[in-house]
This record gives sequence, structure tokens and C-alpha cells, in this order.
Amino acid sequence: MRVTRTGTGLTVAITAVLGLSLATAGPAAATDAGTWRAYGNTNPITSSSATWHCAGSKTVATSVLAQVCAIRSSGGGTVQAAVIVRNNRSSLFSAAAGMDLYAAATATKLGDWACSSSGIGANSWSVCFGKTFSKSSSEKVNSVGYAGSINLGQSPDV
Repeated sequence: MRVTRTGTGLTVAITAVLGLSLATAGPAAATDAGTWRAYGNTNPITSSSATWHCAGSKTVATSVLAQVCAIRSSGGGTVQAAVIVRNNRSSLFSAAAGMDLYAAATATKLGDWACSSSGIGANSWSVCFGKTFSKSSSEKVNSVGYAGSINLGQSPDV
């Protein structure tokens, strides 16, 4: 999959090669607003009862890491996308982030969200969340995201 993003001159384009066919997402509807949540020095993944499947962390700036995740509720019936930003600096860091959520089996886009630039506290985590969707546990989803100008890749299916 490949992602570029809107908002700073890039265009959202998700493409996936499935067997010999190419599935391309058409022009997306307007990106919806995501929601930032500050976690302080509490790891959002280990403090949650939900299942988080995340791509590897990428460096956004010196001492600042981010990763894109697809999340499934502990009951299994709801899903959402998120971007985690970890600021290991001793001072505030401002970051913008965004992601989409796809039904893995069909490459159908469920949504696209962006969180405008927000201050991430020193030595802390913040998470940009997208909308929550009802999906049975047999319907896998994944997410592609960015933080600043850094492509965070694709999360594993959850």
C-alpha cells in the first residue's frame, strides 16, 4: 500500500495490489476531524483492554516517535484507527497526524481522519483517534497513517 496525504500539498491515494488486480481508492470525501487524547506517561496500548495492532514506530523528529494502529474493542464488535505519538523530549512538541481505516478483505475505505497540530507534552504519549465502527470480529481492518510529513506505513490487520 502507498499513502500520501492532503493538507500540505500531497494527495490522499491508497493503492493495493491484490493478486494480479490493482484496487485504487477514488477521490476521498472530505477528511473528518480526528480526536487527540493525551495519555501523559501512561502507555496507551498496555493501559487499554482493547487489541491494538500497530505498524513499527517511526522517527518523526529527534526524540519523537509515532506509529499507526488499528484497534479492536475488547468485546470484538467495534474497530477504529489511531496514530500514537511518543514525545521523549524534555519540552513540548507540536504534531499533526492522520489515518484511514480499511476493511482488509475488500480494501473498502471506512473513513479518513486528521488531527490538527497539537502540543504533545514532554516525555508523554498522545493519540489521534478516528471514528469507531461496528464490525464483527471476523471482519478484519487495517490502517495507514502519517505524523507530520512522515508516512507511518500500514498496521497489521485486527
